[in-house]
Amino acid sequence: MDHIFIVSLLFVACTSLTGAIIPKYSIAYFKQKLDHFNFVQDATFSQRYLYTDQYWNENGPIFFYTGNEGSITSFWDNSGFVFEAAEQFNALVIFGEHRYYGESLPFGMKSFEHDKVGYLTIEQAMADYAVLITELKVQFKATKSKVVAFGGSYGGMLSAYMRFKYPNVIDAALAASAPIYMVTFEGSEREFFFSAVTQDFHNADPDCPGYIVTAFEMLEMLKNQGAEGLSELSRIFKLCKPLQSVEQIPHMLGWIRNSFTTLAMGDYPYPTDFLASLPGYPVNVVCKMMATASSKLEGLAGATALVYNGTNGTLSCLDPDTEYIECADPTGCGLGPDSLAWDYQACTEVSLPAGSNNKTDMFPALPFTPEMRAKYCQDKWGVAERSNWPIIQFWGKDISSASNIIFSNGDLDPWRPGGVLEDVSPTLVALPVKGGAHHLDLRASNPQDPPTVTQAREQELQLIRKFIE
Repeated sequence: MDHIFIVSLLFVACTSLTGAIIPKYSIAYFKQKLDHFNFVQDATFSQRYLYTDQYWNENGPIFFYTGNEGSITSFWDNSGFVFEAAEQFNALVIFGEHRYYGESLPFGMKSFEHDKVGYLTIEQAMADYAVLITELKVQFKATKSKVVAFGGSYGGMLSAYMRFKYPNVIDAALAASAPIYMVTFEGSEREFFFSAVTQDFHNADPDCPGYIVTAFEMLEMLKNQGAEGLSELSRIFKLCKPLQSVEQIPHMLGWIRNSFTTLAMGDYPYPTDFLASLPGYPVNVVCKMMATASSKLEGLAGATALVYNGTNGTLSCLDPDTEYIECADPTGCGLGPDSLAWDYQACTEVSLPAGSNNKTDMFPALPFTPEMRAKYCQDKWGVAERSNWPIIQFWGKDISSASNIIFSNGDLDPWRPGGVLEDVSPTLVALPVKGGAHHLDLRASNPQDPPTVTQAREQELQLIRKFIE
């Protein structure tokens, strides 16, 4: 077909940091409509996708990963459960890259200019996936194959939304760590994120949050000591550029807070390099570090460096200005072009947590009120949230008319307060993953996985089989 072209690049199977074998993939590009909802405008762009047919037979289903806020290759490398499931079901595996991320930039680096970034919406991304799946089913002569969507975090939200919006295309979905209730503006879920991070550290050691609070108090004391205090902070945190002004402290606090967010999300039972280069159970590691440090502030600096410098510690110094970008997502937008795309989405359809308050959480008071968000988004992108739109478009909390979706949430994941935590119906199943951090169940099986995680994956396989058979 003239609107699909394949790049025949086969990548050899590789072994991940966890020891799992990640299968080889082919890279391909799809000529995608820029605006699916405008019959006058006919522009297109190249959407990247990855696939493997090594498990597939003609009677098998299609497992489609709904790519989220980053390069699709990263999600391929960190979603080994999809391949384990594909082997059991003889499935064709396709990972679709989200528009405006990775290589799927409609206008190259000009994609984030004001007159071009408006094509970045959840609706357009879902239409991309629906069209891509429909066309590939024809290409692979799989028009009768059932399609199961897989995704984690924002990708998990998209998997659920695809089942909401395109049940004619998606037959079932696994929405892992998908905080769909957080973004609909209806409840207080956005207030719970940093308290959930705090609870994760409390679960590792009940004294740990207190250590961290003490460390931030020590930081505040040094901040108030003028140039001498700023110099000492620069030394303790091994900053590449010494602090020159107290006005730099709020950004530094956000940089530190972001590291603890990463630790909580990436609290996997073995070393990983997905969110950062982290040891197994990094929350436990940090709490022991805080307990034994010569001072709590030194411990805080060591915990921060664990995220930004990794377990190998190859950097001689750290730079908050380049390692953390303030944006409309208080949990962090990442770096590079992907961070621009996520910042825009956080200003429009994916409203995320409020700031920390130092009352229900262990962090300094770094508020991000709706008014602050509105001003930031207007100044940065010239846009404003539409408060009623997510409830209309993404169903709010009334999702009972949907079916065949698994909502999995780990009890170590700080995003869990925004997720679906109770069964809605026999086919809208809330699956708790005890011992699981951020979509751990989507990762490849590992000997160090808690038995409860293995059991959760087995339940997911049983439910998927039930939904598509």
